[in-house]
Amino acid sequence: QVQFVESGGGLAQPGGSLRLSCAASGSVFSIYVMGWYRQAPGKQRELVARISSGGNTNYADSVKGRFTISRDNAKKSVYLQMNSLKPEDTAVYYCNRDPTIPRYWGQGTQVTVSS
Repeated sequence: QVQFVESGGGLAQPGGSLRLSCAASGSVFSIYVMGWYRQAPGKQRELVARISSGGNTNYADSVKGRFTISRDNAKKSVYLQMNSLKPEDTAVYYCNRDPTIPRYWGQGTQVTVSS
């Protein structure tokens, strides 16, 4: 049974930083392509960043140069370092495999960027 648990969200000021963590259960985490996703109020969930098993990364244009995805396979964890935060980054952030597996969605972690 695979489960992803997100943490690290909170309130940040514009220009600030947050680091999100996603802890995974299951024995084959290291082979997964993992993604961070977000869903803002009234909008569809979107892929923010992905990282392959070998560490190759891709980012949505809206976060390129500001966000960094990383992973630690030994800890079965994936991270999202978010810098230069903007109000439009406000959303619930989730991790999941890429492509997503619907039953693996967790509760997410709320990120609010506001002064």
